[in-house]
Amino acid sequence: MKPYIVIVHKDPESAYGMTFPDAPGCFSAADELNDLFAMAEEALSLWAEGEIEDGRLMPAPRDLDELKRDPAWAESFADAAMVIAVEPPTVVVRHAAE
Repeated sequence: MKPYIVIVHKDPESAYGMTFPDAPGCFSAADELNDLFAMAEEALSLWAEGEIEDGRLMPAPRDLDELKRDPAWAESFADAAMVIAVEPPTVVVRHAAE
C-alpha cells in the first residue's frame, strides 16, 4: 500500500505541526525534527484504531502529485516546511468476544 503523505509546518518559536490530508482529523506535533517520523507514525496508528473502532474504513492514501493538485490542500503544500511519507499502520482488529 502507498504511504500516507504528511504536511509539516513550522512557525518560528513553535513545534513542528503535522497534518495528514488522507486521514481526516489526524494531526500531530513534534518539538524536535528527529521526532517527526515517530510522532507521525503514532498519530496515524491511533487515528486508524479509532476509525476501525467506530466502524469506518481508512481512506486509501493518494500520491503526492494527486494531493498537490487538490485545491483543498494547495495552500498547505505551498506553506509547508517539508513533506514526509509514513507507511500505513498495521492495526490489530479485536473482536467483541476478546
